[in-house]
Amino acid sequence: MEFQTIVERLRSGQDPKFPGNANSLEYAETLSSQDPLKHLKEEFILPTRASLRKKGLTGSLPGSANGANGTSSNDISTQSGGNADDDDKKKSIYFVGNSLGAQPKAVRRYLDAQLETWASIGVGGHFTTWEDSPLVAWQDMSADCARKSVDLVGAASPDEIVMMNTITANLHLMMASFYKPAGQRHKIILEWKPFPSDFYAIESQIQWHGLDPRESMVQIEPDQDFIISTERIMAVIDEHADETALLLLPGVQYYSGQLFDMERITAHAQAKGVPYVGWDLAHAAGNVELRLHDWNVDFAVWCTYKYINAGPGSIAGAFVHARHGTVERDPEAIHGFRHRHRLAGWYGEDKSVRFDMANRFQPTPGAGGSSAVDLASLSAALSVFEKTRMRELRSKSLALTAYAQHLLDGIAGDEEEASDPAAASSPPFRIITPRDPLRRGCQLSVLLLRPGLLEHVGAALREGGVVCDQRKPDVIRVAPVPLYCDFVDVYNFMSILRKAIATAAAAAS
Repeated sequence: MEFQTIVERLRSGQDPKFPGNANSLEYAETLSSQDPLKHLKEEFILPTRASLRKKGLTGSLPGSANGANGTSSNDISTQSGGNADDDDKKKSIYFVGNSLGAQPKAVRRYLDAQLETWASIGVGGHFTTWEDSPLVAWQDMSADCARKSVDLVGAASPDEIVMMNTITANLHLMMASFYKPAGQRHKIILEWKPFPSDFYAIESQIQWHGLDPRESMVQIEPDQDFIISTERIMAVIDEHADETALLLLPGVQYYSGQLFDMERITAHAQAKGVPYVGWDLAHAAGNVELRLHDWNVDFAVWCTYKYINAGPGSIAGAFVHARHGTVERDPEAIHGFRHRHRLAGWYGEDKSVRFDMANRFQPTPGAGGSSAVDLASLSAALSVFEKTRMRELRSKSLALTAYAQHLLDGIAGDEEEASDPAAASSPPFRIITPRDPLRRGCQLSVLLLRPGLLEHVGAALREGGVVCDQRKPDVIRVAPVPLYCDFVDVYNFMSILRKAIATAAAAAS
């Protein structure tokens, strides 16, 4: 089977060898028909061309015949001047899951269950699990979501995972526990272009300890292709190891889409005496296969609104390796328990004594934590992942992204064969994500090289019903997420992009 052969080649580091007819709708349809995960797309509500033009609430969901209040979906297009019959049936090409994932259909059912429970039994929801509800009792929801997340991050058990707060708050909490500058060991090694929230968190933690970020932040610069090689990272570790208190890097770099060799980097840093190694998995969790426990990672944080699809601003996650989460009885310790120091709170207390209100903190073993309404949305999103495994999702992602790269190369090839020598010598774009499929997730970052091309391409994509991410001044990030994107989506996206570039070139000539 064509699909399976491509996956096997990619997983073994070989060229996928797309055939000569790969740039055709028929070929894309063939791959989509062979996709063993194609049914998962039906688990999501994707924006339609009509819904993308909405100017306000209409009581109708994209593609639905009727809304919650009985309003016809035609109201969407009537108010926006579109063609209801055609456009509301046409799903958008949603290639922006690296920014905000699509909505799982299960979310509405889980939230309705949460609201009905709250309305019906009030505070009793903390202790009640109804047989016909998709939710567990409120006080057990964090642990339930941790259980559902074990495969996503490669934990040894749910005890290593906690769902709480936002990713930035969790990053602060993790650094409060793991960043312990002392004497000459005060530096944090990070990348050249961390997401701003990470940069601010690291900078402020350093200042909180009375240190100067200009002396305590070591930023690893990329090469001219925006790539930070593993060898470069290890060289920086070697140079600063004796002064480093923490290594904190992203699993996948948000701008370039590069996937870091977390296992090798973690092992090298620890071998060089770096006390702790942490990872920001905002663009990795739910995107690539992770084995945090086996890789001996000290801690990690991630959000759930990107590849995990729990909704905008949804509750975040954190991992703490089991060796840091042990709780031992010790009559001489405060409250009678010895454990790694943590910033404590009520839901960090063991469930067996939580409601005793004794003010004698008995910590939950591992990384336990809190929340409720937010966890309903996350639980719904994770229910989709329970229908598959990260290995299967990664396999499809490898094939989808390789196909996207192949078609992008074809567009660049069209330019090279152009009759205009000037056009041929000035390519319209280059891919700055690693070409090696095993060194990236499902994202391809495309750097547009001609002035004004970003605006022209952006307008064409919007007109074609494409939701895609732009990073100014000149990068578009293309993310065909395997849960709800397919090979036909990739083909149609590239057709729109090809026409946009050709039109821009003709207008400029």
